[in-house]
Amino acid sequence: MKTLLKTLLIIAAVGTLVSCKSTFNASETMAIQDNRGSIYQEIISNPDLFNEFLDQAQQDRRARKIMMQKHMEQMESGNMKMMMHKNPEMKQKMQSHMQMMMEKNPEMMQKMQSKMLDKMMGSEKGRKMLMNEIHNNKMMKKAMKERMKKMMDENPEMMGEMMQKMMNDPKMKEKMEKMKGKMKNAQGHKH
Repeated sequence: MKTLLKTLLIIAAVGTLVSCKSTFNASETMAIQDNRGSIYQEIISNPDLFNEFLDQAQQDRRARKIMMQKHMEQMESGNMKMMMHKNPEMKQKMQSHMQMMMEKNPEMMQKMQSKMLDKMMGSEKGRKMLMNEIHNNKMMKKAMKERMKKMMDENPEMMGEMMQKMMNDPKMKEKMEKMKGKMKNAQGHKH
């Protein structure tokens, strides 16, 4: 009788343990700040998990959009520039990755170019940087010339204003005079 009682108790205990299987609920787990922090830290500290997480995020359209927005914020903050300056290999990888992403998604490319252009045009330093980039990149130079020509055709007053501003700026006035001189010399040599 005692053996039967012990056997029944063991069966009941094992049955209870088996029936109390743990169920994982991600929403409940993530609702607790400490749990979230621990999960994030575990993912970040393990390169394989982190890469897996990023791969998963790339599969989701909304996650890709958020990642791109965060990336743009980092780029604008200057933190990314400093980090890339310290690590040229990372800079090269990021540039090639961005190029690949933009080639796959022309809409994203358009948005990023527009956002970068707006940002650069908002500051004197940005405008100078943009002008340097345009002068160094033949495709950009051609696109900018076409865009400026179109804008001036649509708004002739703008051309007058720009010419006036250029003539009021001593550096630009000097450049314009040099350009006029070069053009006269070029015409003089043709005859």
